[in-house]
Amino acid sequence: MQPAAISISRLTVRYGPTTALDAADLDVPDGQVHALLGENGAGKSTIVKALSGLVRPDLGTIAIFGRKIVRFAPRFANDLGIRTAFQEISLVKSLTVAQNFMLMEEPLNALGMIRGRALEDIVRERLERLGLNSIDPRIEVRQLDLPSRQKIEIARAVSRNPRILLLDEPTASLSNRDVQWVGDVIERLKRSGTTVLLISHRMQEVREFCSALTIFRNGRTVGAYAMTDLADTEIIELMIGRSLGAAFPPKRDRVESVGTAAPPVLSCQKLAPVPGSDISFSVRPGEVLGLAGLDGMGQRELFMALFGAIQITAGEIRIAGQPVRLRSPADAIACGIGMLPEDRKTEALFLNLDARENVSLPSLHRFLRGGLIRARLEQKMVSGVLDAVKVARRALWTPVRNFSGGNQQKIAVAKWLLTDSRVLLLYDPTRGIDVGTKTEIYYLMRRYADAGGAVLFYSTEIPELVNLCDQVVVIYRGRIVETLAADAISESAIMSAAVGRQRINGAHEQHALAQR
Repeated sequence: MQPAAISISRLTVRYGPTTALDAADLDVPDGQVHALLGENGAGKSTIVKALSGLVRPDLGTIAIFGRKIVRFAPRFANDLGIRTAFQEISLVKSLTVAQNFMLMEEPLNALGMIRGRALEDIVRERLERLGLNSIDPRIEVRQLDLPSRQKIEIARAVSRNPRILLLDEPTASLSNRDVQWVGDVIERLKRSGTTVLLISHRMQEVREFCSALTIFRNGRTVGAYAMTDLADTEIIELMIGRSLGAAFPPKRDRVESVGTAAPPVLSCQKLAPVPGSDISFSVRPGEVLGLAGLDGMGQRELFMALFGAIQITAGEIRIAGQPVRLRSPADAIACGIGMLPEDRKTEALFLNLDARENVSLPSLHRFLRGGLIRARLEQKMVSGVLDAVKVARRALWTPVRNFSGGNQQKIAVAKWLLTDSRVLLLYDPTRGIDVGTKTEIYYLMRRYADAGGAVLFYSTEIPELVNLCDQVVVIYRGRIVETLAADAISESAIMSAAVGRQRINGAHEQHALAQR
């Protein structure tokens, strides 16, 4: 009988007192597209790191096509045909796309020097083969947005002829169109006999791409199943070890939660974060205002402008009816604005600092006396907000990098609860986190709004907008083209506006699908 592509038995990995994997098992047949599911912190990424040679297990065995691994380093995994696209992108931002693609594989001339033109031509051909013609191989990675970097991460791994491809949350930052691109890539690899191990929190994609799955919980294997064996609710309950209950908190009546006379906390008039844009909206206390739009329509620039990270070119921002000029994030924080940005690891948190230091940073002035921090008061206040977001107290003295993505996201939210901010800007806050933590984030948003806060919420997952928001505005090419409320909020209405359809006499006219 042909040996399994991946065979893991009783694998144990410890990081100091923390056990990331506890006698875990995993078997993936040759040529199968297999899902690895579990909450953040269940041990999935540790499995990927062990297979990639980045982590040496404390106990247990790993065999690749029947060959037991005894040496753990990336070069040995590479020799076995294992390629990995990481969720925490491994690209070197200061290098070009081409240099990242060919790192350690650069074409050399007779003098041993890198042939730059040949390198770019090779990468351009590989990108074109994968349908990524729009990405210039000469551009530095730092100049690309997060979705483009994610596609390069995947393309680099795929272009190196993998026998086994490990995909760790490959679609977390991608639009629906890009998700389909990932699906096409996986299907092509499947036809060629490549084994694919996929980590994802999006059940629709798991069902579409995979034929089998293994569920992990708390570093242990719960079980392996055919995709047809379990319903989504059963999978989720096996992942979290309990009944999920309602995924979304109940919406309050808009008049009850916001009120017809309550003045806006945040309003924008003809705002232009970039030249040519024109954005007007308002959000009131107690309201969750959703922002929908395809990738690259100006939503990121809008959030950055509202947080003072970029300067507007025209228009006006008002806080509680008063015009403000936000020259920096410090100005925004002083006005009561908090923001959860797109990339928590590089924009929201200092990974080497503990949660106490991260959470208290925007509120540090509250703990100063005579230039010294009142540590006891700081710890007491931070402990309170960590309890509110359900993060363990050990976060007070543990570097944030040691926590799962979901807990990191909750720590990033906690710091704005400590500032008593009245406006919360949430940019795709559930990207790359598990279903249990997503539900916790949803309830945090609703509690914040019910307490009188105002939330501006952008999400790439339209069901979140439908189920969480009191109103939804749709952005297209830097302009608000639709405002939806109450029963008018639906997936079809949001998508129709997002792709450039306009309402005319109660009907929709498509005018820009060709330019999506």
